[in-house]
Amino acid sequence: MSKTLATHPDRLLPADPGTRSIARALLERVQDLPIISPHGHVDAAVIEQNTPFPDPAALLVTPDHYVTRLIHASGVPLDKLQPKAGARNIWRTFCQAWPLFDGTASGYWLRTQFESVFGWQGELSADTADASFDAISAKLAEPGFRPRELFKDFNIEVLATTDDPLDSLDSHRALAADASFHGRVLPTFRPDAYINIAHPSWRANVERLLAEASDGGSGYRGYLTALENRRRYFVDHGAVSADHGVRTPATLKLDPSDAEALFDKAVSGQANAQDRDAFEAHMMYQMARMSVEDGLVMTIHPGSYRNHHQPTFEAFGADTGHDIPFAVNYTEAVRPLLQDFGTAKDFHLVLFTLDETVFSRELAPLAGFYPSVYIGAPWWFLDAPDAMLRFRSAVTETAGFSRSSGFIDDTRAFCSIPARHDASRRIEASFLARLVAEHRLSEDRAHELIVDVVDSSPRRVFKL
Repeated sequence: MSKTLATHPDRLLPADPGTRSIARALLERVQDLPIISPHGHVDAAVIEQNTPFPDPAALLVTPDHYVTRLIHASGVPLDKLQPKAGARNIWRTFCQAWPLFDGTASGYWLRTQFESVFGWQGELSADTADASFDAISAKLAEPGFRPRELFKDFNIEVLATTDDPLDSLDSHRALAADASFHGRVLPTFRPDAYINIAHPSWRANVERLLAEASDGGSGYRGYLTALENRRRYFVDHGAVSADHGVRTPATLKLDPSDAEALFDKAVSGQANAQDRDAFEAHMMYQMARMSVEDGLVMTIHPGSYRNHHQPTFEAFGADTGHDIPFAVNYTEAVRPLLQDFGTAKDFHLVLFTLDETVFSRELAPLAGFYPSVYIGAPWWFLDAPDAMLRFRSAVTETAGFSRSSGFIDDTRAFCSIPARHDASRRIEASFLARLVAEHRLSEDRAHELIVDVVDSSPRRVFKL
């Protein structure tokens, strides 16, 4: 096979021949290690039911906001990328727009998937749209392309999902009991819609939560009891973490009577924006308290202005490409939480950001002192090769290698998982190779460290 961009053995490795040689050896050390994916958004039912993947457009284009947002930016209306436009028509639009993805992280992942997963080596274009659609469709129809077979072929050991607090977790239970399935698919407790009182379904969600899990309690105390009960239910079904997609990382410790008054105000529909922020910040403090008690790793994903373009949100809904990052402050925001729990035994707090200026300024110093704090891997707009290298440079001199989470793919796109993890391993090899070439690290130690950051770190941080 000729060396294409997607199969070239030196892709993403350093251009300098000497450093590249070191990186090759480091990559070889970890290239075949199993994939540990402790945070993602694949639906567990897809794995449990072994449902065939749909057509190429429904699998690779329509649900992927990395893809649709950039095509839309070129002037293509989003309705041309919606299912009602027809799978083949969507694919033709995507193939015509393929040159837009040159140099992007999503272009890199897609190119790797096309060739390594689906065996398509041709270049995408308007002229090859139908041929590539048919070739990938034929692969998807093969028994070997069912989710469980791919789970095995991708060498996935652990895959975490992201789940509503009242989810039955039936698929997770079925997979755990299935002796023929050898991986681990773990639920993750995601209570955003039950904590953010600005969420349009907050009151309805709280009513359901109280009815189903409060042990007959009511009001704010029943609400806390219900959340604690549902967290225990998740722990009993294999969960290792609770994830929080909050607007900001603010935390606040309120007197119980003040928290109860805010809760009652929210239930009555009279809470304002200031009340919303205070209640969410207080509940983040409460989530940390619960994590100390039940052992769930606490992860925080803040700093995205959700649904930035109101007309698009009204027409197409959430997660359609117009969530935009904004600057965050961590040092002051998490101090109330860390005052009480920052040195608590076995408490793990993983802090993510879309604002990479805080990596060296705030997150590395926090993780370099507090035993509970770990630095979340580059996420969303930052999980790209150059951004991942900047991340390593930004945090390592202050916090070393041991205080980071390990790679997080954070994806709904199941077939992109191996491409994303491979890219991360290549970046880690490149960074470590530079330290070796600059005589800042021995090569023997670099070989130990790359195994740690690829495999041991996610196991350690997420208690796997």
